[in-house]
Amino acid sequence: MLTILAFLLAIGLLVAVHEYGHYRVAVACGVKVLRFSVGFGKPLWSWRSKRSGTEYVLGALPLGGYVRMLDEREAAVPAAERHLAFNTQSLRVRTAIVAAGPAANLLLAVLLYALVAWMGVPQPQPVLSTPAPASLAERAGVRGGEWVVALARVGDAPQPVESFGDLRWQLTRAALAQQDLKLWLASGPGEPGREVRLELSQVDVRHADATLMRQIGIEAPWSAPLLGQLTAEGAAVAAGLQPGDRVLRVDGQPVRDAAQLRQLIRLSAADGQPRTQRWHIERAGRVLELEVTPRPEQIERVWVGRIGGFVGATPDMAERSAGPLEGLWQGTVRTWEVSHLTLQMIGKMLSGQASLQNLSGPITIADYAGQSAALGLTSYLLFLALISVSLGVLNLLPLPVLDGGHLMYYLWEAVTGRPVSNAWMEGLQRIGIVLLLGLMSLAIFNDIARLLG
Repeated sequence: MLTILAFLLAIGLLVAVHEYGHYRVAVACGVKVLRFSVGFGKPLWSWRSKRSGTEYVLGALPLGGYVRMLDEREAAVPAAERHLAFNTQSLRVRTAIVAAGPAANLLLAVLLYALVAWMGVPQPQPVLSTPAPASLAERAGVRGGEWVVALARVGDAPQPVESFGDLRWQLTRAALAQQDLKLWLASGPGEPGREVRLELSQVDVRHADATLMRQIGIEAPWSAPLLGQLTAEGAAVAAGLQPGDRVLRVDGQPVRDAAQLRQLIRLSAADGQPRTQRWHIERAGRVLELEVTPRPEQIERVWVGRIGGFVGATPDMAERSAGPLEGLWQGTVRTWEVSHLTLQMIGKMLSGQASLQNLSGPITIADYAGQSAALGLTSYLLFLALISVSLGVLNLLPLPVLDGGHLMYYLWEAVTGRPVSNAWMEGLQRIGIVLLLGLMSLAIFNDIARLLG
């Protein structure tokens, strides 16, 4: 139920903001708006303004919306109202009205990111966990337990790193741009650091998901190898483990942090067969030796071991909040960065450098909406901001039937001095509908494949 409510709220809000952008600029430019609709299909609610004559509608299908304006191309317009029709407006006015929808989504993203910055959210400190074996970080000399005090793309000046989330974001951007990154690591805040170089240009970026960070080897912040909540029927409880146990060694190998412990558990069943491990744990000041047999489980066609419980303590956190102008600037910068990253991924998918499996549809979006809502207000606001950026950027693509397609027509009109003919526009609209339906079908197929995988 939470997933459905979070999804409907997200889609409803983002669509309403998008359409309100069109509506607000149209009214400001003197264009008559006949209907403002959030959702398609049978109206669940409607109201008509006596002053403006605009009908406001809430449709049964929330996956979209529209603003219907007075237009001679759709119906006859009385001579007395011809100056209020959309098609009679100047090129500048028509461009502003069409661009206002995506602009509203981008502006909403700025405000949401700024709101998160103003709220002051506790964030994990930029302390690295033990990198996975053979990962990029391990080959670069990362040991785990080290603070990342600064980073820089090769050739740029170092920038301070304030949180683990900030680090992950910069790693993602550099990896997708195929640019190497330098990290300055220290044993603690204010300590002298050493430099390592991550050759992110060598990373396979066809799948921009969890496998990307797994290749890099920086998946989670450092946390102590403690056991959290355990499932009653899991392998951990069967072995006699308890919440709060600290794992010291596994098969004689010292365990430095939770990331290393999770890796040892996963690899125990890499061939699909259970294998018993000998764990040394600390409990209430005593050291105990237990035999633990992680149970094999297949995830995305890969066998991993599971103990049925949460591994790792809460990482060290620090709360940072921004002032009014600083938060607004941070929101603007993050919106720009996410927009650029979105366009970068689209370009890579079109060129074959990234897999089309990265496309997500409503099922995946609904799942992420539910997960982020369950994690709290901050996570949900960040989810809304990300989807708002995506909606704004995608609508600006030069694809017929989208806002970017109409802006493409207006660019042609600005260059040639004459509008696109009705015949050409109808043909392009048909092509656009086919392409859009194809993309939607692929996104839904990817959603179903993720569910079944």
